[in-house]
Amino acid sequence: MSLIKDKINSENLPKHVAIIMDGNGRWAKSRDEERTFGHKNAINAVRNAINACNEINIPYLTLYTFSSENWNRPAEEVDTLMNLLAETLLLEAEEVFSKGLRMHVIGNIDQLPPLVREQLLRVVELTKENTKGNLVLALSYGSQQEILNAVKNISSDVKDGKVEVENIDEKLFENYLYTKDFPPVDLLIRTSGEIRISNFLLWQIAYAELQFLDVLWPDFSKDIFFQCIVDYQNKERRYGMTGEQIKAQ
Repeated sequence: MSLIKDKINSENLPKHVAIIMDGNGRWAKSRDEERTFGHKNAINAVRNAINACNEINIPYLTLYTFSSENWNRPAEEVDTLMNLLAETLLLEAEEVFSKGLRMHVIGNIDQLPPLVREQLLRVVELTKENTKGNLVLALSYGSQQEILNAVKNISSDVKDGKVEVENIDEKLFENYLYTKDFPPVDLLIRTSGEIRISNFLLWQIAYAELQFLDVLWPDFSKDIFFQCIVDYQNKERRYGMTGEQIKAQ
């Protein structure tokens, strides 16, 4: 039984955790292996994150699985990632379903290979009635492009008379994002020691707590996740107010 898990206050959990899963290549290089070896050994870390969320009932987990910029990586590495994704979806679909999780995908999935897209849509359909939690995969995803698409779609609706300019506010704008049905991100975690956002959920993390970990992604464990939750709970989230205002509320 995890001693760190016992420190978690179940009344103060984030509703939405997002993770930038970074460090697979460096993990493999430290073992004198090719980068693809790191990607193949990252699956256990993904399971750890999903299982940890499931155990403490965090309703939304978003994983930065493949960015729009990742298409620029060497073709061999991209092919390995796509094949691994298709294989993992096939093997893990029943596990995700049995946990009562509903899977969602955000990003430009039309860019994905047909087999990967087919497997994704199969799992999304298989799990659509599940209510225990939500697993969101960000695939071929870039936040700047998401925001630009939202602007273009709002502009089109204004032109067609469907939206009045004076009615455009944060709430309306959010309805044009991939994440329109999800709560904002409360906690963003990035592994590998890098301190940057990498074009991930730029709108959605406006008031998120950010945690940058030195651990490489394949070494990510449930206890590391639980410690992130404990650290999150030790923060005072002010949303632009003073600490005194928060305490008064």
